[in-house]
Order: sequence, then C-alpha cells, then structure tokens
Amino acid sequence: MINTALLGEICALSGAPGYEQSIRAFVLDYVKDFVDECRVDAMGNVIAIKKGREAKRVAIAAHMDEIGFIVTHIDDDGFIRFHPLGGFDPKTLTSQRVIIHGKEDVIGVMGCKPIHIMKAEERTKVVPITDYFIDTGRSKEEVEKLISLGNPITRERTLIEMGDCVNSKSLDNRVSVFILIEVLRQLKDQEVPYDIYGVFTVQEEIGIRGAIAASRHINPDFGFGLDVTIAYDLPGAQSHEMVTKLGKGTAIKVMDGATVCDYRMVNYLKELATKKEIPYQMELLPAGGTDTAGLQRYGKNGSIAGAISIPLRYLHQTIEMAHKNDIHQSIELLREALLHLDQYDWSFR
Repeated sequence: MINTALLGEICALSGAPGYEQSIRAFVLDYVKDFVDECRVDAMGNVIAIKKGREAKRVAIAAHMDEIGFIVTHIDDDGFIRFHPLGGFDPKTLTSQRVIIHGKEDVIGVMGCKPIHIMKAEERTKVVPITDYFIDTGRSKEEVEKLISLGNPITRERTLIEMGDCVNSKSLDNRVSVFILIEVLRQLKDQEVPYDIYGVFTVQEEIGIRGAIAASRHINPDFGFGLDVTIAYDLPGAQSHEMVTKLGKGTAIKVMDGATVCDYRMVNYLKELATKKEIPYQMELLPAGGTDTAGLQRYGKNGSIAGAISIPLRYLHQTIEMAHKNDIHQSIELLREALLHLDQYDWSFR
C-alpha cells in the first residue's frame, strides 16, 4: 500500500535543524523529475514547482528537519555534552544510541547517573536533559580528532514494520516528506488547476523558521501544512486527551497551539474526504505548532490555510510509530485536495 523501503530511506537520513544537508540532497534528486522546476532558497528550503492552469499559488509544507542535538562541550575524559535542537522527552534518552556528525559519523550512547547510586528522591524524578552526556568509548584526544563543538547529533534507529504500523526515528516529519514526494510523483502527468509549490522546509522544530521564509517569497493563495500529530490512544488515556487514534484515518487539523485553520479549508477537506470515501478524523491539538502557521500568516496577503496531519504515537521520543493506512489516506486526501481546489466556493459565507 505504501513504499516502506522509500520511507525507511528517508527516515534514516540525518537532518537536525539547521543541518539538513543529507535529506535536502536526497529530496532535490528525487523530486526533480516530477515537477517543472526545483530550487533551493537562501535558507535551505527545497521548492518543487508544478505549473497549473491558472497562476494562483498553492504551497504545501513538509519539514525536513528532525529533532536532534548539538555538541557544546567535550570534557577531559572525552564525554560529550550537548544542547537539544527541538523538544525531546528526556525520559526516553537513557542508554539510547546516537550519531555525532563530525568529520565522520561517530556512534555514541546517551548516559546519566546509574540508578544504583541515585538517592531515593532522585529515582522518582525524570532525569533532566542537562544531566545527560554522550559516551563514544574514546578518549578526549580521539574524540577531538573527529568531533568539534557545533557538530549536530541525531538518533540512531532504522525503520521496521510492526503489524500494520511502521516504527522509526524521525517519522516526525519524514513521513510527511514521503507523502509530499508521493503526491508530486502521482501528479506528474496530471493537469492541476493552480501552481503547486511543494516546500520541503528547514528548521521547523525550532520555530517554523523555514516556512516563514518560504511563505514570504512564495506568497501563497492556499496553504497546506503537512505534519504529524499526537495519537495518545494508549492505556490510561482518557478520550478527550487522545487528539487522534492510530489506524482511524488521516487527520484534518482544526487548530493547534499556533494556528486556527481557515474554516473554509477545514470544510473543504471534510467534504472532499467524505465524497472520496477517505477515512478521516478531526485534530484539535491544544499545544504545539506546525508550518501551517507560517503558510497562513507570513505571505504578503496571508493564505487560506489548513493542514493534513498523520497520527503518531511516541512523538518526540527516540522512536515514533505510524499506521500504514493513515499514511496512505493522507496521500489520497492531499492529492485530491490539490486536484479540486478550483471547484470549491472559497467566499466567506
């Protein structure tokens, strides 16, 4: 149903915020044959453009960056201290492998104070991220031959299939990169009503920075955010906390902590999903934000903006999990939304 080999390849590539070189090169090479023009802006966003019948502009933003870290200190014993790039759940970091991207890639393991020597009160508390270090098994001299302050760090995990789900690092937001690539591929030989700008953005995890820059020079009439959302459909969760559920369909965003989506776009996506028999659920996320905010507010004229979200368990942890059907349905809804934009009444009513 979905190309899990391609998704796994995309997830495996490194791309901490501000250090998206590897994933950017892949996207550029992969999408260039599907569109009329492909370029990189000054900030590092990849802009893939497919011309439509009319000159209106539709921007779809899928961020390339993944949560990561940056090297801030190497101590006398060779242990590495770091600062997060993006929001991490620190309780998931203990004994996890990471990759430090220096002169060459170096594997390290996250360490902290052993539980056996913790005080009683320490054992009941989440270890703060500032108490972690990275152990590469090397001396200070060996470390400094390969690693420098400012080098980025990413998680070391590969994609696996678990039942009807995929499990990997960086599904936030490489699953959306995958979806946007697949939609551009499927639209290659189809006529579309408006110019499509597939925007693979940078630095979303530290403040939707790439989307803001891209919106200013694209100035879209319509904007689609493409990102993951919380699926807290787990033991102990109350129904009002779940936001979305895995396997129950793609999610149509109503709001998050940075955006109230245009009600016209919400209604358009709902009506289209119903007509095309695409399973969907509504997303109302109480906190957090996505590139949708950049698309909606930072073009010269603003845009009619909404978002398609992919339910995800274990968001911002060392691994994340999505349902293959939800991914497939997100592809279906985005493709149909781009094909039928000119057939909807966008007036205020």
